[in-house]
Amino acid sequence: MEKEFWRPGNMLYPLPVVMVSCADDKQKPNIITLAWAGTVCTNPPMVSVSIKKERYSYNIIKNSGEFVINLVTEDLIKCADYCGVKSGMKVDKFKDTGLTPGKGKVITAPLICESPVNIECKLKEIVPLGSHDMFLAEVVSVAVDKKYMDDTGKFN
Repeated sequence: MEKEFWRPGNMLYPLPVVMVSCADDKQKPNIITLAWAGTVCTNPPMVSVSIKKERYSYNIIKNSGEFVINLVTEDLIKCADYCGVKSGMKVDKFKDTGLTPGKGKVITAPLICESPVNIECKLKEIVPLGSHDMFLAEVVSVAVDKKYMDDTGKFN
């Protein structure tokens, strides 16, 4: 098999798209769509999201120290797209998309009620990497929509 060598880059596809919700110190909520999110540790449960410094949500999460990772279904794709191309500085993404902000169990950042899984996160560290900074966070609560659970209580 013949190989062609490319410049170094990320070839991990497909990437999961998530909507990350957060709120500033006045509890103004925002949603940012990210593709760079993942699990980094099982015990304690930890995740990472990578965000460019110039994004509106960057300082909200940095200052509040918390965020919610909301999984995206096919029904939420248009909302995820909108939240990825519009800035929360200029629009209210919850209002414009019709998404419902909900109360989490541990943190004050809103979860997205329409998402099947909401992962509440407490920021532990910000790692500067270059074009993006990686936000390492501990998972402090997970909410799962019951319609996605089977009769034994397992996630389908």
